[in-house]
Amino acid sequence: METKEVKKLKNEIRRKIWDLLEEKDVAAFPRPVHGRIPNFKGADIAAQRITGLPEWQKASVVKSNPDSPQYHLRLQALREGKILIMATPRLIHGFLLLNPRLIPTSRLSQAATIAGAFKYGRLISLREMPNIDLIVTGCVAVDRRGARLGKGGGYSELEYGILKELGVVDEKTPIVTTIHDLQVVSEEIPMEVHDYTVDYYATPRRLVKIDGGFRYRPRGIYWDLLKPELRELRVIKELIEIKHRGR
Repeated sequence: METKEVKKLKNEIRRKIWDLLEEKDVAAFPRPVHGRIPNFKGADIAAQRITGLPEWQKASVVKSNPDSPQYHLRLQALREGKILIMATPRLIHGFLLLNPRLIPTSRLSQAATIAGAFKYGRLISLREMPNIDLIVTGCVAVDRRGARLGKGGGYSELEYGILKELGVVDEKTPIVTTIHDLQVVSEEIPMEVHDYTVDYYATPRRLVKIDGGFRYRPRGIYWDLLKPELRELRVIKELIEIKHRGR
């Protein structure tokens, strides 16, 4: 399947899921969910299912997306004393590190938000990036093989690529997400070379471990596919410098 056809099919799946969540009234603030990693009713329950995983319980450092439905996982990570690495929206400011030992307990719920993370966390250079034990990602849709769709900007894949280039994640690093049951699609989501699959997804009703041999991780950043505007990001310029000079 050609790239244009893949992107068209991905967009069709996104639109279908966004419409369905609004139509069935399971979408949660902020609404409408179109163009977003959609928040959903029961996101807190889905998060509880993830926190029961051995992979979660063993993790000391968790990297998360900044979107609303994964707020509950970010908060729980901080409550459990885990270091939280949070991508800033569209990677404009790179990555934030939140150390719960430096945050008042009464402020953890605020720290788990985007605005609060900027207040109680600190922006870190790529050279300071710790090894990541578990990745939390946001999704618009997931299929039964674990293939996922984000909202279409490519930033989640770019974040993974950066971390892989740094050597702080590898093929064994578990990737989890929380979604509504309506976000699980029966059709296969087409994948591009920079995409990745999830190992677990949790919904308000169930926790699913992806079995089988389809698990996929990109090798890092595919520089020939990187859009010119993304090359202008500060973190990409820093990564290029690190690759040339070493950490």
